[in-house]
Parts: sequence; C-alpha cells; structure tokens
Amino acid sequence: MDDALDHEALRINPDWARLPLFDRNGWERVRFGDVVANVNETERDPGTAGIERFIGLEHLEPGSLHIRHWGNVGDGTTFTRRCRPGQVLFGKRRAYQRKVALAEFDSLVSGDIYVLTPKNDRLLPELLAFLCMAERFFQHACGTSAGSLSPRTNWSSLASFEFDLPPLDQQFRIANILWATDDVQEADETTVAAAIVSERAFCANCFGEFARRNKTVRLGEISEFITSGSRGWAEHYSDKGPLFLRSQNIRDQTLDFTDLQRVQPPKGAEGERTRTKPGDLVITITGNSVGNVAFVPESLEEAYVSQHVGLVRLVQPERHRMLSAFFGKNAPGNEQILRAQYGLKPGLNLTSLRNLVVPYPDLDELQRITESIFAFDKLRRATQQSLSAIATMKRELCDALFNST
Repeated sequence: MDDALDHEALRINPDWARLPLFDRNGWERVRFGDVVANVNETERDPGTAGIERFIGLEHLEPGSLHIRHWGNVGDGTTFTRRCRPGQVLFGKRRAYQRKVALAEFDSLVSGDIYVLTPKNDRLLPELLAFLCMAERFFQHACGTSAGSLSPRTNWSSLASFEFDLPPLDQQFRIANILWATDDVQEADETTVAAAIVSERAFCANCFGEFARRNKTVRLGEISEFITSGSRGWAEHYSDKGPLFLRSQNIRDQTLDFTDLQRVQPPKGAEGERTRTKPGDLVITITGNSVGNVAFVPESLEEAYVSQHVGLVRLVQPERHRMLSAFFGKNAPGNEQILRAQYGLKPGLNLTSLRNLVVPYPDLDELQRITESIFAFDKLRRATQQSLSAIATMKRELCDALFNST
C-alpha cells in the first residue's frame, strides 16, 4: 500500500448525485416516526430467554456500527429492555457522542439506549443504521435534548425528524454501497490492530533476548541529560510561537496536537533546557496518563516541554525509535514505568527515569531492529490513512443522502 495515500482520491465524486441510482424524483418526504418504531420489549428473566450479554452506553463506540464490548448478565445487571439481532441501538443520552450500532446478538440494553427497528416495509432495516449516523439526524437529536449535565433526547422529538425516503429498490442498492464501505473500514481496523500486535510481539522477542544476554544499561547511562519543564509557563502562553508539549499531547509512541498550545518561551537557560530536539524521548511523568512515551520526529517544529513531561536527550539519538517501542503500551519498559510510580497520585521522578533498565544492542543489531519497527510504522500509518479516508467517504455519503432539508 502506498504510504503517501491520496485522501482526495477516496472522497466521493461530487457528480455522484446525477447518477440514476441517486435520482430523487421518486423520493418521499417522511417523518422518522412514520417508518421507525421505538421498541420497548421487556425481559425480566434473561436466563430462561437464553440472553447472556448486556449492553450499556459505555459499550458503544462513537462512529462504529459494531458492538465489540459488552457485559455478562451472569455478573449482574438491572437492565430489562431487550434487543434482538438486526435492531439498531441509538444512545439517547449525550447524543453528541454519536453512538449508533447494529445489534448482532440478543441482549439486554441500558435505558439510555433506544432500540429501533423499521415500523413497516417502507424502510429497509439495512439502511436504518446509516440514517441514524447522518449529520442532520445527530444535529436534530442534540438540538432536542434536555438537561445540562447529562442531556437526553426524547422519542417524540426524534420521531418528528423529517427526511427524504428513497424507493425500496434504491434503498437496497444504496445500503449495499454503504455496507461495502463499512466492510472496508472493518478490514482496515483489523489490519491496524494486527500490525500493532505483530510489532509488540517482535519487540518483546528482541528485548527479551537482550535481557537474557545482559545487553542492557540504565537509561541515565546513555543520556546526555534527563530533565522536565518547570512551573509558571502559563504566563508564556500565546496564540503564536513555538509548540508547548504537554501530557495530553503524548500518546502511545506518537505525538498528538489535537489539543494545541503555543508559547513565547523565556530567554536564557530555562528556555534552552526544555527545548526539544529530533530524537529526544518525551515521557509523561505526572497525571492520569503517566507512562505514555513518544519521540520527537525530525518534522516537529520548535517545541518546549511542560512540567508534566520528562525530556530525555540521548547520547545516540538513533536509539530513539527502539526505545520508544520498548516503553510502548504493554511493552517491558512500560511495565517498569508503572512499577516505578510513587505517591498517592501517579507520578515519576527524574531519578526513576534515569534508573530504568533498557536494551543496548550494538549498532548493527540496532539498525536491524529499527528498520523492522519503521516497517511496522509504515504499514500502520498507511492503513490508518486508508481507514480515515473510507470513514470520511461513508460519513459524506450518509450526509449527502439524508441531509436534504
């Protein structure tokens, strides 16, 4: 797969609406409640009914139509509402979270979830889930929600939503297209997960071998210095200037600047001490995400670390990718980090970082390991790009089909 995937090539063709498949001449304006029923089937004896699983709002993943998590009825539940395979689940509490799924097994569900099914033969069940994912439907659900801390929409409001309903033959073909995009999305998600598992297995094998051969050192022994940011940088916050690297920006082996802050750094030693360089390791040392580790790539612009981030300047920066993988989620190094935390609140001090035991292969072994990790990175990055593009395509198709006012 080409690493430089063209996202625009996977977007829907703006001329698609002129195709006969999407000819709207025969489409009928209907209310949601005219073609969809809110099912309130109760089951108070799930054991006798053969129901083993229950679904809470927390089990639904935003943006995914598939249910991958659930609870076991045998462990106890107060839920009594029943859903059956083929019915659609819609989270009515905090509808902005966009939780919609297609039930694939019998279960009990939370009272914060609507169980929906076609009311008659005017709407195909295969299309209902995608209707519920359309942007205008979500906006209607959010706009009719009541409550400040935990807003909920109500059925009468949802039932009043109006949309244009295609004839059944068009519904069938449209549903086939949408489910095909969902199949591709599922395949990409499986590939990403497999790449992550394979990389972890490869790294665990390598790191275990180095430990058995005693080819290890302490992190402080191979670092120029290990430091962290200091307090008081809030006064340097700015709309312009270099990046300010905070704990929320450090994910598992990657940097994420969705929540971005910039600064005008102080002059002198304090600014220079906390400035990142390519090949540095950055480690979250306080807060809920303690132990997250990433590396500073060549492409990162000028950046400085906060007091919640440890900065590791390696003597040999080329070791950064291997060490980032070593400290990654579920890897041996991350287990060390978790054991090294102190105090009532999760935290790491700089001495703990210096004492972390890390693999120390010779340069030939290091190159082989790094090349393998970069190959995993390339596969995961390309697949994630494809995943993002196909998710965008599916969303835009849903919106274009059902967002006509």
